[in-house]
Amino acid sequence: MTDKFIELEVEAGIATLWLNRPDKRNAMSDAMRAELIEALEHVTYEKSIRALVLTGRGKGFCAGGDVAGMERRMQAPAGEIAFNGWSRQQRVHQTQSLLHTMPKPTIAAVNGAASGLGADTALACDFIIASDAASFTWSYIHRGIVPDGGGMYFLPRRVGLAKAKELIFSGRKVDAEEALTLGIADRKADADSLVADAQRWAAEMSKGSATALALGKTILNQSFELSAHQVFAQGSQAQGICYTSTDHRESVMAFLAKSSEKKEAAS
Repeated sequence: MTDKFIELEVEAGIATLWLNRPDKRNAMSDAMRAELIEALEHVTYEKSIRALVLTGRGKGFCAGGDVAGMERRMQAPAGEIAFNGWSRQQRVHQTQSLLHTMPKPTIAAVNGAASGLGADTALACDFIIASDAASFTWSYIHRGIVPDGGGMYFLPRRVGLAKAKELIFSGRKVDAEEALTLGIADRKADADSLVADAQRWAAEMSKGSATALALGKTILNQSFELSAHQVFAQGSQAQGICYTSTDHRESVMAFLAKSSEKKEAAS
């Protein structure tokens, strides 16, 4: 095992990103976040990568923000705490935005506890597959803070506003079975096969046109905030781009050729 906080493996076009701080249950330090941003940017712009699986080493997915880092921030001079916090939030939001807007399917393979920022990070992915050992908790309330990794945006969209309030206000733990029932998780898997199952799912979700996937995901991510007219307009623009793509042309030509062969065989 390397001493890097983030490990990235790519096989057959599927990237698997490991949060690699198992002794801290993969709690997110500033150094770890810097590596994560670098890795996510690479996956975003590397055309040979079609999809991403995000998971954690050891027993935890991600225990949230590093409490030792919180202590250091509180020890800063009073006049610097607010701006230091604002600056840190820009990096947090950059990380979550890279996951949320990545123009490729993303799957969180939650192998253990996903707490606070860890739970938000899972939600920033398109899909969540959880092992029996997985749990989710929006534990920010226990530290006197609010969800800052997108939970106040993502969670209501998965479970509804009232249930999101209940989970955030209480900070209670949600086990894998309840997560599946509530819609926090989309699938369950055995711990031993979790990552492999996630990788197979990622391959399934990314075998279509990369152009159509990227454009469709971008519009779907905004669809709750846009009017029907705006969604139709963006869809029209995206379709115009798809019409010019190699994927579309090759698919149509292959379909026509197959139809022609069937007609000749029948005659």
